[in-house]
Amino acid sequence: MAVESVSVKSAYEREELLNGCQAVSHAVRLADVDVVAAYPIRPYTEVMDQISKFIADGEFYAEYIIADGEHSQFEIGKHAVSVGARAFVGSSGTGWMYATEALVATATDRLPLVAMCGNRALDDPGAFGVEHNDALMLRDVGWNLVWVDTAQQALDTTLLAYRIAEDPAVMMPTAVSLDGAFLTHSQHMVKIPTKEAVDQFLPPYNPKVKLDPDNPVSIAPQANEDWVMEIRRQNYEAGKRAKGVIYRAYREFNEIFGTHYENPFFEEFMTADADFVLIGMGSIAMPAKAAVKEMRRKGVKAGYISLHWLRPFPTEELRKALSRFRGIGVIDRDFAIGTPDLGGVLFHEIRSCMYRSSSRPNILNFISGLGARDTSIEDCMRMIDIVSHAKGDETEQVVTWIGVRE
Repeated sequence: MAVESVSVKSAYEREELLNGCQAVSHAVRLADVDVVAAYPIRPYTEVMDQISKFIADGEFYAEYIIADGEHSQFEIGKHAVSVGARAFVGSSGTGWMYATEALVATATDRLPLVAMCGNRALDDPGAFGVEHNDALMLRDVGWNLVWVDTAQQALDTTLLAYRIAEDPAVMMPTAVSLDGAFLTHSQHMVKIPTKEAVDQFLPPYNPKVKLDPDNPVSIAPQANEDWVMEIRRQNYEAGKRAKGVIYRAYREFNEIFGTHYENPFFEEFMTADADFVLIGMGSIAMPAKAAVKEMRRKGVKAGYISLHWLRPFPTEELRKALSRFRGIGVIDRDFAIGTPDLGGVLFHEIRSCMYRSSSRPNILNFISGLGARDTSIEDCMRMIDIVSHAKGDETEQVVTWIGVRE
C-alpha cells in the first residue's frame, strides 16, 4: 500500500556536521524512545552523552538510567521492552561481551530492543578501534545485524531498525554497527528529519504480548524438552519473515524521505561491467571505492559491494549478484581462529552463499584493519590485484593478511 508522504523538502528540518555517534542519538530522539539504559565504554559513549544533553535541554524526554555495568544495562533494556516501552542501549567490544547473557535472552524471547554496537577490538590486548568480532558473536542467536558506512546511514538505519524490529511479523532485536573511531568519531554532513516525518514512518511501539499486572502472562518460561524445539522454530520463522519486512520498510522510508536505498541489503559500486569485486562491511567502503576508481584507470574492471545486513542474510540476492563476476575478494575486519581454510567470518558466509551457485567465481579472503589499523587505498588496490591474477587452483593461497608485520 502506498504511503501518503510529506514532501521531501519538508521531511528534513536541517543539515548538520555530525559524527556517527551523534547521528544515532538524533535517531533515538526522533524515535521517541521511552527508556535509555547507559554505561560508558569507548567508542560508543558519545551516543549516551548526546542523549543526556537532549534530555537536559528539554528537547527529548525519556527515562535515562545509568547502569552499574553492561550486563545490567542490557537487562534494563530487555525488561523495558518486555513491558511495552521502546528502549535503546549500546556498547562496544568487551562491554558487548559482558552483556552476552542478556543479549541472547533478548533474542530468544523475541523482544525488539534496538542497540548500537560501536565495533571495537576485544581485549586482550586492548584497543579502542574497530574489529567486527563483538557484534558478530550474536550472528546465530536471533539478532538482526546491520552495518552502516556513513553517519547519514547511521541515523536512517537506526530509525529503520525500530520499524523492522517492532513489526509484529518480526519482533526481533536489532543491532546497528558502526566502526569504532572510523565512523563513531568521524564527521559527515547529515540531514536531520523532522519529527512529523519520523512519526509518519515509525508508529508507536504496541506489542501484542507484554508483561502487565492486569493481564498476567509468562515470558521466557522454563520449557525444557516440552516446547524448546517449537519456540526455536518460531524464532527461525521470524528470521525468514524479516527479509520481506526490511524491503517494505525501506520502500516506505524512500517514499517519505526521498532517499534512494534501492537495495536495503547491499550496495554495488561500479559493478555493472566488473570482472572482479571486493566485498566488505562498514567504513572499509571508503578506501575500497577509491581503490576501484584507481584500478579502473589502470584498465582493471573492478567493483565494490558494501554488505549492510548480515542477519537476515540476503542469500538469493547476493548469490545472483556475485555470480556475475570472475573473482571476489572478501574483506574481513574480524578474526576467526581455526576455521576451514583459516578464513574470516564474512568469508565463510560468502563462500557458503555461493556454494549452490551454478557459476562459482573464485573467492579469496583478506584479513585487514584489525584493532583499527588503517586499511589504505593502496591496500585495497593490492587486494584487487591479487584477485585479478588468481588462478583458482588448489595450490592458491586463499587467505591473505594485509598490512601485518611479519
